[in-house]
Amino acid sequence: MTYATMLAVAAGSCAALSLGAWLFLHSERFGALPAGDELDALRHSPNWSEEHGGFRNPIPTPRMADDAGFLRTLAEYVLTPRPYAAPEKPLPTQKPDLRALPIDKDCVIWLGHSSFFLLLGGRRILIDPVLSGSGGPVSLSTRAFPGSDVLTTGDLPDIDILLLSHDHWDHLDHETLKALRPRIASVVCGLGNGAHLRRWGFEPSRIHEGDWGQAFRFGPLTVRLTEARHYSGRGFTTHKALWCGFILETSGEISGENAGETRRLFFSGDSGYGPHFARIGREHGPFDLALLECGQYDRRWPFIHMKPEETAQAAEDLRARALLPAHNGKFCIAYHGWREPLERVSAASTGRPYRLVTPRIGEQAAPWDGLAPSLRWWE
Repeated sequence: MTYATMLAVAAGSCAALSLGAWLFLHSERFGALPAGDELDALRHSPNWSEEHGGFRNPIPTPRMADDAGFLRTLAEYVLTPRPYAAPEKPLPTQKPDLRALPIDKDCVIWLGHSSFFLLLGGRRILIDPVLSGSGGPVSLSTRAFPGSDVLTTGDLPDIDILLLSHDHWDHLDHETLKALRPRIASVVCGLGNGAHLRRWGFEPSRIHEGDWGQAFRFGPLTVRLTEARHYSGRGFTTHKALWCGFILETSGEISGENAGETRRLFFSGDSGYGPHFARIGREHGPFDLALLECGQYDRRWPFIHMKPEETAQAAEDLRARALLPAHNGKFCIAYHGWREPLERVSAASTGRPYRLVTPRIGEQAAPWDGLAPSLRWWE
């Protein structure tokens, strides 16, 4: 082979690799970014910063600590051994029959990580569903723990309201949403996230995009978007879609077993600790149940996720009567052992003015009715 031929082969290989990478990064699973008039509308949000070229947190929130560069952290993540990162055997989970649950009896079912199925105010609600077996951009990445995927999309009933906290892969799952799309009546998400959904075939009329503080009414149920301390992005472009938590509140204007009763729940989404929890607690609390992130934290990214002790404090700030710690139990995205978040939040919750609720994946919880599983199932 001549030198010129070798150069041509090398150039062709580089071109093919570049084209392959471009096609992958622009494939449907990556969603879409707001553009044109839609992008112009986002700039009117008080949470948009022209200086930063996207949405921002009210207080400084770097993605990495000062001594943790992105490439260095990525290399450490790939190369560093992580003992006890995953369970040694399949998790002790339950497989609920969601279709058989009475629609008029409020309850919460944890589906692992930050995925939840709720019956509230006569509505079937799904939060951040990831049921594909993977929380990453390719099927072999960020695999679910054995036993944690107790349900498939085919096991779910029709969904009245889908809540999406942000567009990271372990919360916004392309495969799951494509399968559920015909059976989802309405979606509530932060500004800018609708671009992903529209690319995946969701009709614009079903998508309700909101800013922090904005509320949407569905009969006796009100869904309010709240501040979170995090960031967004599915590729190399970040902060073009808003991240959020949710308040879910029923008015009591319902029939059936829960007639006349009201509920108030809080879901944090992904969020570092900050003063917004106390503010939300003052303005909207107390909460019957707080579903708070508790996992995937690390010293290298201390501002965008809470340590378990901060989760415990956030629940108290929110004036929660019960805390269900999530963002654990399904995926290994950080360096800590898989049991560690639950061990630490259990210790940090001792003596707090709320009840710690730790159901197994698939197990019902309804603390307002005394159904508050608290077995140390991870042991």
